[in-house]
Amino acid sequence: MRAHRRSIFGEMSALAAEVGAVNLGQGFPDTEGPALVRDAAIEALRTGRGAQYPPAHGLPELRAAIADHQRAWYGLDWDPRTDVVVTTGASEAIAAAILALVEPGDEVLVLEPWFDLYAAAIDLAGARRVAVPPVPGTLRPDPAAIAAAVTPRSRMLVLNSPHNPTGVVLTADELAAIAGIAAAADLVVLADEAYEHLWFDGHPHVPIATLPGMAERTVTVGSAGKSLSFTGWKVGWATGPAGLIGAVRVVRQHLSYVSGGPFQWAVAQGLTQLPAEHWEQFRAGLAAQRDLLAGGLAGLGLPVLPSEGTYFLLTDVRGLGYDSGERFCAELPGRAGVVAIPVAPLCEHPDVGQHWVRWAFCKQPAVLEEALQRLTVAFG
Repeated sequence: MRAHRRSIFGEMSALAAEVGAVNLGQGFPDTEGPALVRDAAIEALRTGRGAQYPPAHGLPELRAAIADHQRAWYGLDWDPRTDVVVTTGASEAIAAAILALVEPGDEVLVLEPWFDLYAAAIDLAGARRVAVPPVPGTLRPDPAAIAAAVTPRSRMLVLNSPHNPTGVVLTADELAAIAGIAAAADLVVLADEAYEHLWFDGHPHVPIATLPGMAERTVTVGSAGKSLSFTGWKVGWATGPAGLIGAVRVVRQHLSYVSGGPFQWAVAQGLTQLPAEHWEQFRAGLAAQRDLLAGGLAGLGLPVLPSEGTYFLLTDVRGLGYDSGERFCAELPGRAGVVAIPVAPLCEHPDVGQHWVRWAFCKQPAVLEEALQRLTVAFG
């Protein structure tokens, strides 16, 4: 089967809606984002700001806000005129970057497990996906395996941190090792950093573009949906050197042309006006929800992989006597009225994701408690 089949996330969300299950599968919050950002969108709609096509590469105000955000948080200096492009969600930025920068027959290194869009976009580009397994016995990246996977056909490395679905946040040592490999092999790095503000417990996110020699070879992807909790607005972006972003811009304009004018304006207000304590409170709230769900799942006998970032955590279903995460997730809606995501479809090597299941904790505590109650009735 070709890689661009229906998304496992869409499949499981449709199943949740069909059977009335609590959806801990697809990663979207069930509360609104900051009032400041919401009100800016309402005002933009009321006044007609953005009612017509915004500029092809994004509102100048939003591109400037993105560049300012990257400079303030990470010390990265991007020119909003040439080094930033606004996209219809982070997904479009990822797809456009792969289609723009990869040629048929090129090899693209992807670390297991991966977000399923990566495989689909690589397939659509006519390139070859090279699956790189993690360190044996863990779900952390294996620099030795990455280096071993490089060939003369290698063109791009897709890197995701904080990582969906594992919740891993790459350490400074891991990033340095990967950066050295990318530079030595002259790889373009596509850095999916959609969850850049969702990190916990002293595991801060560090963009790989900040490492020596990496800014000039990295396209970094961000997401207002994830950072500001407005996933339905579908506002994302990519930043990087003008040569790479220029290519992404050319492809992107033929995908959706433009989108979300009023929402682009609102996101610009959020990136420039939200106070520092907003981000701290945002992380603290998510960490509490993570701990609530993790504690409940562990209490049911499901070993939990500690989540350092994103709003996902993984459990090993062998704790409940299952030998397959896919079988567990297929039976879960009928047995417990809850939906989760199997990790196996996000891997090429069967032993990597076979026993793991992903749960989303970006839900109100009452929703998480309802899911845990249903699971307790089914498995307790």
